[in-house]
Amino acid sequence: MLPVRLIPVTLVMVIVVSSYGRAQMQAPSHGSSPPVPAPAPMRPVPPPPWPPGPNGAGPGPISPGTRIIQVNGNGEIQAAPDLATIEIAIETHAASADHAAGLNGALAEKVRDALMSKLGDKGRMWTGGYSLSPEYSEPREGKPTVTGYTAENSITVQTGELGLVGPVIDAAIGAGANRISSLNYTLRADSKARSEAIAKAAHDAQTQAAALANALGLKLGPVIRASTQLEVRPGPLARYAGVASMASAVQTPVAGGEITVPATVSLTYSIE
Repeated sequence: MLPVRLIPVTLVMVIVVSSYGRAQMQAPSHGSSPPVPAPAPMRPVPPPPWPPGPNGAGPGPISPGTRIIQVNGNGEIQAAPDLATIEIAIETHAASADHAAGLNGALAEKVRDALMSKLGDKGRMWTGGYSLSPEYSEPREGKPTVTGYTAENSITVQTGELGLVGPVIDAAIGAGANRISSLNYTLRADSKARSEAIAKAAHDAQTQAAALANALGLKLGPVIRASTQLEVRPGPLARYAGVASMASAVQTPVAGGEITVPATVSLTYSIE
């Protein structure tokens, strides 16, 4: 019997690493299995475009890598007000809800007649609000109990005759109103003041951008984005006397300050 010899056979495994970081294994081909196709290479996803400015101004998104200078300019215009709005309140108290409402209605009608007599065709008025609510006691022990009711009626008066503001307040208080809730001075049309404020703010922004570019040794390109922010701030209210009481014959001199119309302009320049 012939001796049996064992002959070692070495299998070679080849690992192929693709450029996209994934490894796949190839076994020795025996002619029976088709080759496994390699996956398609991964494509980079472009970054999203920059969002537009606050007011949608600008020619479109700024390309990534674009060198820019962004500045904010400020400007404001003072203008004399030409419209006054007064909030007048009539408040009454009674033990029952219907009694409080009845007292308030009669007093509010008296105040309206006085205001209409003073305003004539130089202003208008309307009901600003109405409320009727219970009043409660606050005992140290036990539950609160209803002790009465409060009715409140507010009347809004608007006039372009600023000299009537003091007399209107006096007429309302003399007829039974017991609170002046607010007095505001505004502009009927503020488009001109807004345009002037924007122009001043834009000039301020341009001056800042030029100074910044010069300090850094850069050259400004075109404006690629612009936006504005606007608001109106009422001027200070100068009151030379307190609100007259019902028993007082002293007039209430009231003068309105100037209206401030500020603007902020944001400019984004490309750098050449």
